[in-house]
Amino acid sequence: MSSLPKDETLFPSIPLPENIIDLQKNYPKLQNIVSTCDLECSLHLREIALRARNAEYNPKRFAAVIMRIKQPKTTALIFASGKMVCTGARSEEDSRIASRQYAKIIMKLGYPVKFSKFKIQNIVASCDVKFPIRLEGLASKYLKFCSYEPEMFPGLIFHMVNPKIVLLVFVSGKIVLTGAKNRNDIYKGFKEIVPVLQQFKKKEFVTSSTEISEVNNIGDRFNLDE
Repeated sequence: MSSLPKDETLFPSIPLPENIIDLQKNYPKLQNIVSTCDLECSLHLREIALRARNAEYNPKRFAAVIMRIKQPKTTALIFASGKMVCTGARSEEDSRIASRQYAKIIMKLGYPVKFSKFKIQNIVASCDVKFPIRLEGLASKYLKFCSYEPEMFPGLIFHMVNPKIVLLVFVSGKIVLTGAKNRNDIYKGFKEIVPVLQQFKKKEFVTSSTEISEVNNIGDRFNLDE
């Protein structure tokens, strides 16, 4: 398997309009990769939790072993059916490497593991367009694609059709992009949304404590860097 270039040095071959060329440095940074695979064997979860390091199992709370490794820093949900979910990686390659490492751990416990059906299920990224946004105007003009209820959540939820991803847009200019199956959808979605957001650029803005709290909560949920 060929190695992927590091995120911070990767600029996709998607042409940007001239008016947002200066935003290349603010391109979305991949924050969390969620992948799945199949170990193709039945597993005794309680035994795995007792014998493996950094593993926990509480069937009353969740029907899977939760296992963690430090390199790549990830968490795996391992089910009795042999299905596995890997989360927390910062690149597709790291997600695959981590998934194989979890498979090797299970194999060393005596299970006839076969690593198969690896698939990226979701990519989460974040960025900052560096200007405040009038969310009310955005929601009004793009009503068909937006959900905005500031009394319940300070961010606007934008459902993009092509690519099919979801963007959480905050008045401060911070954006969380999720729902992508590959990184090019993240980059394409960013390219499409920035000219739209520029139409609703605010002149002045002071970040509210509520928004700061919500962005931090999203960061914790998706393992984002603030």
